[in-house]
Amino acid sequence: MSSRVLTAVAWPYANGPRHIGHVSGFGVPSDVFSRYRRMVGDQVLMVSGTDEHGTPIQVQADAEGLTPRQLADKYNEVITGDLQGLGLSYDLFTRTTTSNHYEVVQNLFLALHKNGYVVSKTAMGAISPSTGRTLPDRYVEGTCPICGYDGARGDQCDNCGNQLDPADLINPRSKINGEVPKFVETEHFFLDLPAFAESLGSWLSTRTDWRPNVLKFSANLVEDLKPRAITRDLDWGVPIPLDGWSDQPMKRLYVWFDAVIGYLSASVEWARRGPDADAWKQWWTDPSAQAYYFMGKDNIVFHSVIWPALLLGQNGAGDRGGEPGVFGTLDLPSEIVSSEYLTMSGSKFSTSRGRVIYVGDFLREFGPDALRYFIAVAGPENQDTDFTWDEFVRRTNFELANEWGNLVNRSISMAHKNVGAIPKPLAPADADHELLAISKAGFDTVGGLLARNRFKQAAGEAMRVVTAANRYLSDQEPWKRKDDPERRDTILHTALQVVQDANTLLTPFLPHAAQQVHEALGGTGVWAAQPEIRDVDDLGDGPAYKVLTGDYETQSARWESTPIEAGRPLAKPSPIFAKLDPELGETGPEWAPIEK
Repeated sequence: MSSRVLTAVAWPYANGPRHIGHVSGFGVPSDVFSRYRRMVGDQVLMVSGTDEHGTPIQVQADAEGLTPRQLADKYNEVITGDLQGLGLSYDLFTRTTTSNHYEVVQNLFLALHKNGYVVSKTAMGAISPSTGRTLPDRYVEGTCPICGYDGARGDQCDNCGNQLDPADLINPRSKINGEVPKFVETEHFFLDLPAFAESLGSWLSTRTDWRPNVLKFSANLVEDLKPRAITRDLDWGVPIPLDGWSDQPMKRLYVWFDAVIGYLSASVEWARRGPDADAWKQWWTDPSAQAYYFMGKDNIVFHSVIWPALLLGQNGAGDRGGEPGVFGTLDLPSEIVSSEYLTMSGSKFSTSRGRVIYVGDFLREFGPDALRYFIAVAGPENQDTDFTWDEFVRRTNFELANEWGNLVNRSISMAHKNVGAIPKPLAPADADHELLAISKAGFDTVGGLLARNRFKQAAGEAMRVVTAANRYLSDQEPWKRKDDPERRDTILHTALQVVQDANTLLTPFLPHAAQQVHEALGGTGVWAAQPEIRDVDDLGDGPAYKVLTGDYETQSARWESTPIEAGRPLAKPSPIFAKLDPELGETGPEWAPIEK
């Protein structure tokens, strides 16, 4: 029986192009998971978009001589193009500057306000003395007053994990220009997080299947919840939908608040663009639906504590009770799938320090599947992982080109040369049955791992089938069977059956190559559907924009071993993966940053 699965993918910030560290956290893992769930027959709704509000957008816009909207338009287009090139199969990748998003965010805010989970109070806000603009909490750094860590942010200390307020920092400074911020008293709305301590704690206690690092971190946060500001003094953001606030040009909802609501607003937009405007409810108000949230570890707090609190408050299910808002009773996350950091030379990727590899550059040089595969097998699934060109070249050459690409090429080449089609199996031997058993068992093994977001192990098990097939061909030596064509053809049929099976197992990781292998085996039509960029009109009175979407129901890839069709004509195959120059492992491409 199929399930409805919401894949909620972290929203990349639209103040510049994204690098490979970003997509290793939110992009590739979410797509591998979604493609697998579609292949088993589940109804997947994969949504996200570019996060486009807040002071960082204004700062970057000033630096480039653009308006905030122009900057958001510019990088939305860049990011959308990169994610399409990477093959991320979004049902809708939209943006936060749409009329639909504003409406959904404001309605959820009103539900929280009505239920008493949003309160106004005066607070000390950080202002840039040189510009007069509000400094976001994350743009104020200083020494943590709790653990003494120098480099704590105004919202949280990454060393001890405690929530902070910028005014609490010792020796605070602006990340933008290093100046000492001015703290002024201003009125703002706060999310009353302490009013969710009991309900959040009870809910988290039921999340026993989460990754241990996520669960422990979240449980610690719940023990010391503090009210959190959800409005800011700036003019770039979602207006506050209350009398006396909506007409204030310098009061807007805080970017973190509107961005997490994007999962809901993108789902609503997807439904409104289809035949049934209420279709989103099947993924959001049905307790049997599953919701998986994908992000890097720096976003755990927003998805395991703050977003669930917003949902509980909207539902009227916080510690103070209340009534559900206009969206009804919304489902809370089923699982938080958080990745660690992909680093370079032991440090996080850093645009300002020139330690960065942009997705677009990588795709132009190497294509999408080599990067997808590297992230899956060598990425930061459970711990920080260093990217090195040497490891990337080794994985590409020895695993993709030598192991997988060579198996495909030599199996199809021999069948094409000797038969011109997929041969018939005439008298299978024990060795043939043994290999086929390994191949078919892979569907349960790899599928079980993918269902639990164990991508490294899943890719390893899929490649184990490939290794077994290569060993089988080496042992059986079909090229020496000219005097025994029946045995030769049986060996080649067996090998091609396993190539097809392995291609299915690798499809979530290598969707572009999977389409090539499907066609090399004589298949027709779309095997692994790819996303496309479409121009759409705003659903309100805003400007038109581009979205990433796709038709994934028409693809033929299914998570099962299908008997290969004997007699199907085969053409001479082309290489699936080209080997890289080994010297690239020492230097990287000319455009790549130098590792020190």
